[in-house]
Amino acid sequence: MTFSICVREEYTDDDGERHTRFGVAVTTRLPGVGTLCPFVSENGAVATQSLVNVELGRKGIDYVDDGLAVEDALQSLLNADDGAEQRQLHGVDADGTFTFSGEECQGWYGHTSGENYTVAGNLLAGESVVEAVASTYESDAFGDAPLAERLIDALEAGHAEGGDKREHLPVQSAALQVETTAGESFGGYYDDLRVDATETPVADLRETYEEARRGEEILREEYADELDGTDELDGTDELDGTDELDGT
Repeated sequence: MTFSICVREEYTDDDGERHTRFGVAVTTRLPGVGTLCPFVSENGAVATQSLVNVELGRKGIDYVDDGLAVEDALQSLLNADDGAEQRQLHGVDADGTFTFSGEECQGWYGHTSGENYTVAGNLLAGESVVEAVASTYESDAFGDAPLAERLIDALEAGHAEGGDKREHLPVQSAALQVETTAGESFGGYYDDLRVDATETPVADLRETYEEARRGEEILREEYADELDGTDELDGTDELDGTDELDGT
């Protein structure tokens, strides 16, 4: 019912400094997937799904933040989880990737990975869903468009291949999160988005993303003088400085 992608990208900013960004995007035929499956920090990205154990994601990203390699972090959590064979868990950190699909996952389920990304899904229309997500990301990896936009492109490709096979479930959801070692960019308006209950999750996530980008552009224009070449304004403060779910 769920498919997701985790990504790591190294890049050079406008000042010539090297940074790493991490992203995760997910969609499913249940509401509120953004509260359950995606976890990201400036050190890695993790997705937990199938018979969801949210602690695998929370603790997994915490362990990565503490310096543990993603493979060691996630495998150690699975080793301590009595329901591991019902889980899907995957992620990336600065140096590696990890993928796991338990033998008791349902429907078509499976995963794939590349040098800097992982993709996994269960209860899908078929393997082509995961393949479409991976190939679409690969076709524009490290591209000029923001990572959030390219993650939506990848979800859209999987959705077009049939996505979650349970067509009798009308309420769906989608979410994305992106973090970078460069720190928050102008409030990060389009890097942490959720659509919690809709019949068109990926299309609605894209619309939400586009509106968030538009809002950022408006604020950049409105406060151009105050920003003065920085990314520090978050758009909320005054300028004077005051102020465990089954089946996913």
